[in-house]
Amino acid sequence: MTTVNISLPEDLQLFIDEQIAGGNYSTASEYIHYLIRQAQQQAERERIETLLLEGLESGESVEMTDEWWEAKRARLKLRQNEQK
Repeated sequence: MTTVNISLPEDLQLFIDEQIAGGNYSTASEYIHYLIRQAQQQAERERIETLLLEGLESGESVEMTDEWWEAKRARLKLRQNEQK
């Protein structure tokens, strides 16, 4: 695991301390990990939305059945896994 050192203004450090004191996180590191994972998930949702919109705008005419959506999701997940 890599270590990253950051400098924070006092108000942000106090906020992190409040999050830890609230019992949701045991350390500042755990809270920062959570925030980064949330940002990653949001970026992934935005990327998938962009891909879906590109597909819709491509002019490809298909009937969007449940099976079509399942196949589309499977292809997107495969592409996502290949990019990791």
